[in-house]
Amino acid sequence: MKRRFIIAGILLLLPLAASWWAADQLAHPPRRPLQDFHREFLANPSAHGVVLKSFACADNTPCLLCEPAPSGALGKRGQVVREQLAKKNISLPSPGNIIGNLVLMHGRRGRKEDYLLIAERFCAAGFRCILPDLPAHGDHPGTVACYGVKEAHIPAMVLHEAAAKFGFKAKPAGIMGLSMGGAVSIRAAAEKDAPWRAAVLVSTFDTLENVVQHQASGLVGEACGAVWQNLTGRLFAWKTGMPLNAANSIALVPALHCPTLIAHGTADRVIPIECGRRLYAALPSGIEKRWIEIPGADHNNVLITDFPIYAEMAEWMLRYVPDSP
Repeated sequence: MKRRFIIAGILLLLPLAASWWAADQLAHPPRRPLQDFHREFLANPSAHGVVLKSFACADNTPCLLCEPAPSGALGKRGQVVREQLAKKNISLPSPGNIIGNLVLMHGRRGRKEDYLLIAERFCAAGFRCILPDLPAHGDHPGTVACYGVKEAHIPAMVLHEAAAKFGFKAKPAGIMGLSMGGAVSIRAAAEKDAPWRAAVLVSTFDTLENVVQHQASGLVGEACGAVWQNLTGRLFAWKTGMPLNAANSIALVPALHCPTLIAHGTADRVIPIECGRRLYAALPSGIEKRWIEIPGADHNNVLITDFPIYAEMAEWMLRYVPDSP
């Protein structure tokens, strides 16, 4: 009898322990330290055709400003993307010229330095890039991730503070975000008087609830997954002060008023491609929009397959962000 009670207790505690872990991973993602490729880039930005400046906003959000090298020198990734754009007959500014600003938002467990190689490509196409750390990530002093619900102000804030600090015009500007960063970008673009002329959203979710349900059901089946999702949601709300269903991007997408490109990997096991399709379907009919499927791409390699996604993203930004000649 005693043994039965022990086993029953363990079986009851297992879902709670699993949900506690899942909620903690969502609310307080483990911070990734700097990687070797980060250090290489930071130590020698000129080899990548860029100039780097580090700064912190008034609220202590850490940022990197990445600009094309005035000399016009290009890194190897910048050369490739310019060649791909030239083959598409896209008009490009001379190397070293800046025709607009982009704010790049990293994903969960990411950090601003992850976007240095992305910024290298956009800089080669003529953009100045601003890379912030989001709360609970990188070097940001914040400890809680809220998937855009409490971070929507950050992209415009870092854009305007960087412009004031370094003496450039904040507009024209575009925004790009991956995964969680895409959710932040959606909320930022839906805000009143948002400065963005174009948005690029990669592998992002329609609702955070759907992602948790997908992950839970995939691990323990639909019935147990529903219990796990419910417990995880309750614990997430306790840890963050917001319900899981508050992270609802699809409810905001109809309010977007800038041209929007949505891309998603066809083999994404973290955020299924159906989430991206639903987001795209919810975009308003009155804006320019484009849907891209990246063949065979999973969540973590969506930007590093053979598909020329950087040329597609750069073309979108070149088409809609700069001032007309």
